[in-house]
Amino acid sequence: MAELSMPKLNNNDTDYVLTAWLVEDGEAVTEGQPVAEVETSKASQEVEAESAGTFRRLVREGARCLPGEVIAELVAEGAQPALPRPAGPTASVASHASAASAARGAGGPPVTRPAQELADRLGVTAGQLATLDVAVVRTEDVQALADAQAGSPGPAPDVPAPAAEERPGVPLTRVQQAVARAVELSHRTVPAAYTVVRMDLGPVLTRARELTREVRRPVGLAELFVQRVAALHADFPRFFSSIDGTIAIPAEAPHIGVTVDLGEGLYVPCLHDAANLTLREIATRLTAYRIAATKGGFDERDLTGANFVITLHTDGDVVLAIPFVFPGTACALAVTAPSDGTQAHIGLAYDHRLINGRDAALFLKALKNSVEGLV
Repeated sequence: MAELSMPKLNNNDTDYVLTAWLVEDGEAVTEGQPVAEVETSKASQEVEAESAGTFRRLVREGARCLPGEVIAELVAEGAQPALPRPAGPTASVASHASAASAARGAGGPPVTRPAQELADRLGVTAGQLATLDVAVVRTEDVQALADAQAGSPGPAPDVPAPAAEERPGVPLTRVQQAVARAVELSHRTVPAAYTVVRMDLGPVLTRARELTREVRRPVGLAELFVQRVAALHADFPRFFSSIDGTIAIPAEAPHIGVTVDLGEGLYVPCLHDAANLTLREIATRLTAYRIAATKGGFDERDLTGANFVITLHTDGDVVLAIPFVFPGTACALAVTAPSDGTQAHIGLAYDHRLINGRDAALFLKALKNSVEGLV
């Protein structure tokens, strides 16, 4: 008999919500088959069976599960199922979920963390969430509830309320809703400052075309700035740090997030330990991320862990962009590229609690020398 434990999906959450079982209790499953859907604070992800066998669930849908907690058993053919487990982590997590429901004041189904954040933003109360007839309240349930209750004061009792689809306007996509939450949190919690330098990118773009032929991968400003920013980690460690109260927490390696926006919403996939990646590897991964953005096909690891973000604003007519500092990071570098390829304004938004203006100027000067020194 094998045990299936909840994997560690990211470093931001202490527990996850098991939103749905994908197989029935007692069903025969194969190794690698998706058996559960789990929601973290950033995304939904499938958990796969680590071996073949008869599947036996140990937690209910909607339970909050700790990383490493046993959530199911896989009984090999001919083996005997284990005796019922004593109360342990599963029971405590279930109790925690029940306590959380009671704390909301109305019982009802468990609410995923993104759904609760959306409910708070839309003013949906705990009592209203408790009326939903679902196993787990997700963001789409909250949005539907808010849509159905919109338009206060409501119509007269004998007039049916308009359907949600009749409301004017265009609903935000799920990705754009996540962007909105990040922007709101950033402006509410990060005291940001901004510094800009001019860089001559004309020769750099020419060099990028040469490097494209050399590494047989598309190389542009995104790839070059990832490489050059990551190389500054050793000299400017605070620019890759996070802050906890009055303590700066350094990062062991530069994990560089790069914005990808193909019109359906903003993604920020991460190149982990970018200082140890070759330019070819950086180009390969960014190409894969752009393809994934067209399908929304990112893994949880792809979108987590960044400690520095590069935001791309490379339309020819854009001369200045001011990004927000992503929560959990210290900096966001805005890269522009004028159509004539000459002087570009490269700006750094930074958490003023960690970084002062003089430090920001020194960082940008070092980056300018590094980038322009490519030619």
